[in-house]
Amino acid sequence: MSTNSVTFKRAYIWQLPIRIFHWTNALAITVLIITGFIIANPPGLISVNEASQQYWFGYVRQIHFMSAYLMVAVLILRVYFAFKGNKYANWRVYFPFKKAGLNRMWHVVKHDVFLQNEKVYNFRNISIGHNSVAALSYFVMFILAIVMIFTGFGLYAPTSSWFLPRMFEWVPEFLGGDLNTRFIHHFAMWGFILFSVIHVYLVFYHDWLEGRGESSAMISGYKFVRSERLLKEEELNKQK
Repeated sequence: MSTNSVTFKRAYIWQLPIRIFHWTNALAITVLIITGFIIANPPGLISVNEASQQYWFGYVRQIHFMSAYLMVAVLILRVYFAFKGNKYANWRVYFPFKKAGLNRMWHVVKHDVFLQNEKVYNFRNISIGHNSVAALSYFVMFILAIVMIFTGFGLYAPTSSWFLPRMFEWVPEFLGGDLNTRFIHHFAMWGFILFSVIHVYLVFYHDWLEGRGESSAMISGYKFVRSERLLKEEELNKQK
């Protein structure tokens, strides 16, 4: 693979709220997955103490529900910033179905997933924000998050006195019972696990391949972008 000598410019891509949402959501999902596995298959602990002194499982459930509320809050705020954030966080990014977006999506599939070599490295195929496959996968994860919220709160509703979970008490009946609801909730969790593994891999892969600060961008907010392309985008924005 051959590359031409190009000049890169440090550009502010991810706004501070987006970065906070990203890491808060990552923490909430990690805790939800760990506590979810424990709730689904709790370990058998033998103790001579009274039941009132063995409330560890209750704390696990409490942490699970608190993390769920945190994920819901972050999701709502992220939807708000999909309309109020910059163009890299805009909701239009997550529907890459125009010709350019489809071409970039096919490029990612060929060279990131199937690892085909490029004879000439074309910088036009590099997305400044999310690449097209990542953008579409984030939209899919948004749908999965909605499924998780509906099924999770649906299962929680019978033991909750708060209005928010009880808004979803119809979900298990709609899905054919608690067993089906738990299965869908568990299946959605594995979707998050699979996405997280692929996401981390591709972030480090692009950081190694392109050297544009992909992994550090969600901390600092900055990436290194090809100068001529950034100038072209700035000119287009001025014309709007």
